[in-house]
Amino acid sequence: MALPLSIFLGGCVVAIPVVTGVAQGVEHQKKQNEEAANESRMWKFNCLVACDDPDPIAKEELNNGILVVRHDKVWVVPRDEENKPMWPDGVDGEGREPLHPFAGFYIAYPDEERNPPERGLVSTISDDPPMLNWIYCDKETYELRYSNRTGSITHHVGVWDWTEDETHLMFDGWEGFVAIDEWDGADEDPTTPWGKEGLRWALYFDKDDNGLKGRHKGRDMFEVSLKRRIQSAEEQLKQNEAAEKKMQVKSRGGLSTQFAAPQKERDKEWEKKFGEKARQELERKLARDREEGEGPEWARGDVGKQSG
Repeated sequence: MALPLSIFLGGCVVAIPVVTGVAQGVEHQKKQNEEAANESRMWKFNCLVACDDPDPIAKEELNNGILVVRHDKVWVVPRDEENKPMWPDGVDGEGREPLHPFAGFYIAYPDEERNPPERGLVSTISDDPPMLNWIYCDKETYELRYSNRTGSITHHVGVWDWTEDETHLMFDGWEGFVAIDEWDGADEDPTTPWGKEGLRWALYFDKDDNGLKGRHKGRDMFEVSLKRRIQSAEEQLKQNEAAEKKMQVKSRGGLSTQFAAPQKERDKEWEKKFGEKARQELERKLARDREEGEGPEWARGDVGKQSG
């Protein structure tokens, strides 16, 4: 009579998953340690948008754009010479809450059920009060949205990364980003909060690599690339200082804010990692890389240069 495999192997069958689980745990911890040590992934950056499609609409409304976060979605809008978001043509921004540019960095997504851990992407969504949210790909529509952990955990939260030369964003290992016309070709959309503000082009990810078949619903769609624009140390320091001021609550009746002291400690740590001294050290390292012909293409100053 043939014996079941579990009886045939005896205690060994129990040992195999235990040893495998330990090995996987060690490997995952190693990856997390490596990720934590890679501080450059935590440099805050904006996302500049490029669209190579020859269509006049794509050239006018998408190319040379920038990502903003608004109404729980990610949008493409025009940008000015200083890489600041601009309201679309015909929209008066007077009296409206300013457009908030995507300003994010990579960090491991906190979910023990995801094994191995996935690298997530967060962005500020507000300056007052200062808030961070996770950028995720909606599991039904494949549009990019933002939310807290509770609102994002059931969706596709990673893996986010950069291209080999560290200049552009990737999701799930490739650049499959597309912008879709949420107005479906209409001249205006007074029926939605975003339509009333002229926000037309929402960002999606072609997760199945099939042109969003069954999801774009015949709406105009263009492939776009997302270039990382690293914020300077000065920009980030100013934002951090502004955030501290907004977090502080004026003392009243001897009661002071619980946030002030921890924020000061975070400021010290932030300055140590990303302040002027860190910037100078980075510049020296990049200079050495250029001399030795090493480092990423953008660090060597080779971007856009033709060979020969």
